[in-house]
Amino acid sequence: MSIAALIQKTYDGRGLTLGAERGSTAAYRQYYATFRGDGLTISGRINIPRGAGPFPAVVLAHGYVDPREYTNGQTMLRERDYLARQGYVTLHVDYRNHAQSSKDPKAESRLRLGYTVDTINAALALQKDPRVDPDRIALVGRSMGGGVVYNAVVVRPGLFKAAVAYAPVSSDAVDNFEKWVRPDPSGSGVAEKVIARLGTPEKQPANWAAVSPRTFFGRIQDPIMIHHGTADAECPIAWSEQTVDALKAAGRPVTFYVYPGQQHTMTSQWPLSIRRSEAFIAAHLA
Repeated sequence: MSIAALIQKTYDGRGLTLGAERGSTAAYRQYYATFRGDGLTISGRINIPRGAGPFPAVVLAHGYVDPREYTNGQTMLRERDYLARQGYVTLHVDYRNHAQSSKDPKAESRLRLGYTVDTINAALALQKDPRVDPDRIALVGRSMGGGVVYNAVVVRPGLFKAAVAYAPVSSDAVDNFEKWVRPDPSGSGVAEKVIARLGTPEKQPANWAAVSPRTFFGRIQDPIMIHHGTADAECPIAWSEQTVDALKAAGRPVTFYVYPGQQHTMTSQWPLSIRRSEAFIAAHLA
């Protein structure tokens, strides 16, 4: 239960399999999809541009939705659609415990670090598919998925040639724990299990640094773009400001766009942000 453990881990993403076709358009075909990795089957939704490949690809790491309510490919529809229309294979990862993915009863008490494993394995599964250019894969994450972005580029530097985080959670695990887990409004007992593993942030700061991607920013090789609205009440923009400062201090390449008055979903400025994201991805996957 640490970033260091994820760095040492062996990843085995493979077996990308297409299921039922649904939601296809004139620009791309969309399928239910699964892949294997870490002893699990992970479900997702994939868009494949029409025409001759191989195509560049983008893995999409979604934000928080209660796993008990989440359905296959439920979120990030606008990102998937836009990027597929620009010629990218887009693989939206459901994560373990979501939709038709395998169950992992320890995922919550391990601070959902398994979601990072699933995302890395998604990219590895794409690399093995003949429709995808294995050297041109990017990563886009939103909210909680922004935290997955930070973890993934730290754990497997060079796998994703560009990474984009929208309204991301903090790169310091303590911030996220204190905001959402420790209050334990549902009475789940997850906070107690996490503290049993790590200790409290007050008494065991080194343990909490070990599960924070910020501690390992010096490992990052590839460029990151971050988008954040100033009126975001879910993930305060101060978190991204601190992340940007930490990336710059580590000498890592980062582009940061601030959207005045925009809330967590950045509704009115989303078209501008996705154009910026696609141009950024295209430049680094060229």
